[in-house]
Amino acid sequence: MRKLLKALAICTLFCTSTVSAKQTFDICWSHYTGWEPWAYADESGILKKWGDKYNINLKLTLVNDYIESINLYTTGKFAACVMTNMDALTIPSVGGIDSTALIIGDFSNGNDGIVMKQGDSVKALKGRKVNLVELSVSHYLLSRALEMNGMSERDLTVVNTSDADIGSIFLSDANAAAVTWNPILLQLHSDKDAALVFDSSKIPGEIIDMMVVKTAEPDTLKKALTGAWYETMTIMSGKNKAAKEAIALMAKTAGGTVAEYEAQLKTTAMFYTAAEATQFTTGAKLRDTMDYVRTFSYDRGLFGEGARSKDDVGIAFPDGSVLGNKDNVKLRFDSRYMQMAADGKL
Repeated sequence: MRKLLKALAICTLFCTSTVSAKQTFDICWSHYTGWEPWAYADESGILKKWGDKYNINLKLTLVNDYIESINLYTTGKFAACVMTNMDALTIPSVGGIDSTALIIGDFSNGNDGIVMKQGDSVKALKGRKVNLVELSVSHYLLSRALEMNGMSERDLTVVNTSDADIGSIFLSDANAAAVTWNPILLQLHSDKDAALVFDSSKIPGEIIDMMVVKTAEPDTLKKALTGAWYETMTIMSGKNKAAKEAIALMAKTAGGTVAEYEAQLKTTAMFYTAAEATQFTTGAKLRDTMDYVRTFSYDRGLFGEGARSKDDVGIAFPDGSVLGNKDNVKLRFDSRYMQMAADGKL
C-alpha cells in the first residue's frame, strides 16, 4: 500500500511539473481584412487545438493600434505579430530584431488606393495636397504611383494625417486627395465627387500581409501557428455552413457587415492554400519587391540616422540569397513551414 501511495505521489509531482512547464507564447494582431481570420482561429478553438498538438499555449491579443502592436513585438512583449513586409523591415528588423516572415497571408490587390476630387488621374495630383499616414504603406503606394507616371513627391505636398482623421478631412474638403486603405478607402470612394485614380492592384504582390515571428522562437510555435492558419483558410474558403459562419464572425470582429467584409476580400489576394503561399514566397518577384521597399525606406530615413546605405540590413530569401548585408540579416522569408503545411507534414 505504501509503495502504491509513493508511486501516486511521484506521478502527481511529475504530471504537475509537466503541465506547469507548458510554455505560453503571446501573439498579437490588429484589424485588417486579411488578419481577421486570426480572431476566428482563436474563438473557434483552432489555435488551442494546434497549441495542444505541440504542447504549448497560444495566447492571441488584439492591439487596436497597428503600429503600436509592432512596437510591442519589437520591444519583446510578443513572440509573433501580424504586419506588412515594409513595416517588418523598417521597425523590428532595422531595430535589430531578427524576424522571420512565417506565413504570407495575402497581398493587397486594391485594398489600398489613391482617391481625389477635382481630378481623375495620378497626373492630376500635381500641385495638390495629399493626405496620408506618412512613411506607411500608403506613402509607399503614392511613391510607386508617381514613379509609374513620371512624377515625384516634389510635384505635390504630402500632409501627414492620422488614419482616424483622413475620412472626415477628405469628405469635408471639395479639393481633397488622400491615400488610404480599406475600409476607409471604400468610404471615401463612395463619395459622389471622388475618383479612385490608383490602387494596389497596379502593383500586385508588393504590399504583403504576413505573420512575423522572432527567428529564435522554437519550431513548435512556428508549426502550431502555420497549422492553425491553414486550417482556418480551408474553412473560410469553403462553400458550406462552416464557411459562412466563419465569414460572419470575421465581419463582426472587423466591425462591419458580411457584405462589407466580402467586398474587402475581393480586393485582397488571399493565399487560401499553403501551396499558393509557398509559390509566391519562393518566386523571383519577391526579391524585386523587397528591393523597391528597402530603397523607398532608406531614402526616407527609415533605416535610422546611422545607416550608410540600403544594404545595411540583410533580407534573406528561401533560396539562400540575401539582399544587403549578409552579416546582418534581420528579415528572413522562410517557406519551410508553409511547405510542410502544403505537404500535410505539420
